[in-house]
Amino acid sequence: MFELAADTVALLALAAFFAGIIDSIAGGGGLITIPALLLAGMPPVETLGTNKLQGLFGSGSATIAYASKGHVDLRRQLPAATFALIGSALGAIAATVVPAEIMQAALPVLLIAIALYFALKPNMGDVDRTERISPFLFGLTVVPAIGFYDGLFGPGTGSFYMLAFVTLAGYGVLKATAHTKLLNFATNIGAFGVFALAGVIYWKIGLIMGVAQFLGARLGAMLAMRIGAGLIKPLLVIVCLVLAVKLLADPANPLRLLLGV
Repeated sequence: MFELAADTVALLALAAFFAGIIDSIAGGGGLITIPALLLAGMPPVETLGTNKLQGLFGSGSATIAYASKGHVDLRRQLPAATFALIGSALGAIAATVVPAEIMQAALPVLLIAIALYFALKPNMGDVDRTERISPFLFGLTVVPAIGFYDGLFGPGTGSFYMLAFVTLAGYGVLKATAHTKLLNFATNIGAFGVFALAGVIYWKIGLIMGVAQFLGARLGAMLAMRIGAGLIKPLLVIVCLVLAVKLLADPANPLRLLLGV
């Protein structure tokens, strides 16, 4: 049984709290919690499983907060969330046969492109714009496709949903954030189920961190709703760039070999 000292558990809870704030606004909470769990000495597979457990509390908390203020209609979005969950489950199955190197090489470039789009795109606020794809087609194609990616690889899923909602569905930044957290919650359920069945979750630590993440996500969602695009846009750009740098810093990333780094 994996045991941690009380002060280490307290630090993990603190990390989860701040991760909840960041994740509910711009995604990328795993950038904080996964390294924290690994530094605490938790094995890699158990780290991923435990992280999914505590992450469910954060995405669920943010979804509830946004829905309670009318930024997302849970009943109307249930079909899209279901497609996201199915896509994630299929992605998890595909992960056993699709070479991860392809994603590792492409993802930093995509994240930098997303960061530049949100940083340089003028007049991007919280007002909805003209949609480029019907809600039905969006839910049937784009939503499960990104969900598939989440099950297959994972990092940057929230950024991809944000980009899709803003550019294709015509959502304002705040509304896109609210809907992204709902779909993140749905895709996380599939992965959590797999890890739970495999028995690779440390429940006590995950639940303690989950409570902290729930509170952090609630605070983050409140800040996002109060400040709107003025907070979400810069934080999203920062998260995308930090994740890209983190992936490029990995010596095993195939892109480093292509660039001769």
